[in-house]
Amino acid sequence: MSREPKRLKEVLDQGAFAVTIEYNPPKGTNISAVLDNAKQLVGRVHGVNVTDNTAAVVRAGSLPVCRLLYEIGHDPVMQLTCRDRNRIAMQSDLMGAHMLGIRNILCLTGDYPTVGDHKEAKPVYDLDSVQVMQLVQGLNNGRDMAGNKLDGSTAFSIGAAVTPEADPLGPMLAKFEVKVKAGAQFFQTQAIYHPEQFTSFMKAVRPFKVKVLAGILVLRNYKMAEFLNANIPGVSVPKEMIDELKAAGDKAEDVGVEIAVRTIKAVRPYCDGVHIMAIKATHRLADIITKAELG
Repeated sequence: MSREPKRLKEVLDQGAFAVTIEYNPPKGTNISAVLDNAKQLVGRVHGVNVTDNTAAVVRAGSLPVCRLLYEIGHDPVMQLTCRDRNRIAMQSDLMGAHMLGIRNILCLTGDYPTVGDHKEAKPVYDLDSVQVMQLVQGLNNGRDMAGNKLDGSTAFSIGAAVTPEADPLGPMLAKFEVKVKAGAQFFQTQAIYHPEQFTSFMKAVRPFKVKVLAGILVLRNYKMAEFLNANIPGVSVPKEMIDELKAAGDKAEDVGVEIAVRTIKAVRPYCDGVHIMAIKATHRLADIITKAELG
């Protein structure tokens, strides 16, 4: 029998500083590496995101991995993208997720298939991320998207994404407000490398009664930093960080961990938590949590 994890919603509602992390499901059926890593972090984090075919690369589903993490004592955050499902499939998956103990949904648009490994796939995009938030709100209120009454409603916390270092910031702030009105209760941000910019973003969004988790993406080497700068809109790794990673040579991952820890400490006074993305470096998560004095 699984023990009930402490819920992310409780932590945020109580005003405590929340720590969430992220896993990619495997490309295949071998889930042992994810579960082995996650077992070491039970009780040290408040939520665990599971990506939904991120970057349009086919992987195992978010929902089953969320359930497995729930069984070992975590509170999962199921990511749900608009790319692969229509409204029927989404509502079906959401009702199933609730049955399986999942209580957090992060609503995302999803990268276009041409960036992934099945470039001929037909994108769905029946709804956008804002409409999915409204859909989840409807299920929470006991009705499906067509207005039909449910036999048992859902009880999801609704999450959304935001890019605080977008330039210009105005359109992003407008979208933030739209997402709040659609039911978003917490936001996870895109990767932050300029804490001072993040601080001014937080001042702009503080009037909204929502929680914001600062996105911390762990840099493994300078090539990763250059890739982010070239390919990910709204993410900009400063030249001095790239130089620091370059100078570190074989120890670049250690420097990436130090940058993550520095950033967490810099943003902590201004936000409600951090979301640590250590993709391909999940073995460093425990180290980061300890060094950043997160628990």
